[in-house]
Amino acid sequence: MGLQDQIDNDLKQALKGQKELELSVLRMVKTALKNAEIAAKKTLTDDEALKVLSSQAKQRKDSIDQFQKAGRDDLVKKEEAELGIIQAYLPEQMSEEDIRKIVKGKIDEAGGDLNFGKIMGMVMGAVGQKADGQMVRKIVQEEMDK
Repeated sequence: MGLQDQIDNDLKQALKGQKELELSVLRMVKTALKNAEIAAKKTLTDDEALKVLSSQAKQRKDSIDQFQKAGRDDLVKKEEAELGIIQAYLPEQMSEEDIRKIVKGKIDEAGGDLNFGKIMGMVMGAVGQKADGQMVRKIVQEEMDK
């Protein structure tokens, strides 16, 4: 069963179970997936759908940060609940230690060419959707500064 099929099934279950928050989040996710399909003019693969879900998760994380800065705990809780629902569809994230090993390997592979963009591209290609881009960026910067 594909990722989008799983989301469709979970959407139906949320509708039957009258789970308002889950239903709302899954509808937003379905809309984002549909918009991505329209933009791509084709049916999305599971990898492409994961990128859309990662983008949705990142939006929630950014909102949480902004709401925390504004002292809006009620909205923080709502966004965290939405993020939890979205993350259920994402692959398990790599640990910081695993990312650091990959970063060190890619820096060694690059040799003397310590171009930040090049290293980031190599690392993100290796980790795919299994690591948060912000965490990868931080680790790459730390390792390059050594």
